Amino acid sequence: MSFINTIKNTFGAYFLRQDMKGLTRDRGMLSLEDSKTIGILFDAGDKEEFELVKKYVIYLRELKKKVKVVGFFSKGTSADFTYSKLEYDFFTQKETTWYNKPSNKFVNNFIAEEFDILIDLNIHDHFPLRYTAGTSRARFKVGRKKEGDECIYDLMIEGTEGKGLKYFLRQADTYLQMLRKPESA
Repeated sequence: MSFINTIKNTFGAYFLRQDMKGLTRDRGMLSLEDSKTIGILFDAGDKEEFELVKKYVIYLRELKKKVKVVGFFSKGTSADFTYSKLEYDFFTQKETTWYNKPSNKFVNNFIAEEFDILIDLNIHDHFPLRYTAGTSRARFKVGRKKEGDECIYDLMIEGTEGKGLKYFLRQADTYLQMLRKPESA
C-alpha cells in the first residue's frame, strides 16, 4: 500500500469510528433460515470472484431471500463483465471521498437499509467496503476476521488468509446455517 493510501485509510478509520459512534441499529443474531433480507458487499474487480458471488446470490434467492448486492471496483472504472444494473450496484474508487468513504447515493441507501444479515465478502481489505459495512444498519453483520474490526462485525470468520472467496463463502454459509433462533422466554 502506498504512503498516500496509508494516510487516507488512517483518516478514513478515524471518520469510520466517529460515524459508528452515532450508529443506531436493531442488533440481532439471525440464521440464514430466519432471515428475509440480505445485503452483500464484494470486490467486483476479479471475474472469478464475481462469478462466485453471482452463484451465491442465485442460491440465496432460491431460498426466497431478498438480496441486494453492492460491488466495488478499486480501479477507476468498472470492468466489462459487470452484471445487470437491475440486480447489482457498483461503485468505483472515484466515487469515494479523499479519505475513501463511499460518496455514492445508492451506497448511502444500502447503508441505511436494515438488512437482517449483511455479508461482507471483502477479503482483499478495500477500505470503502469496510466503511460501508461499518456504518450499515444491518441487524447482523458477517465479515472476515481482522484485528480491529471487532466493532464492525457480529460474526467474524477466521482463517481466510490465502484461501480465497470460495472458502470464505462456504464458511459464512455454514455458520449462518448453524445459528439457531433464540428461545422465547
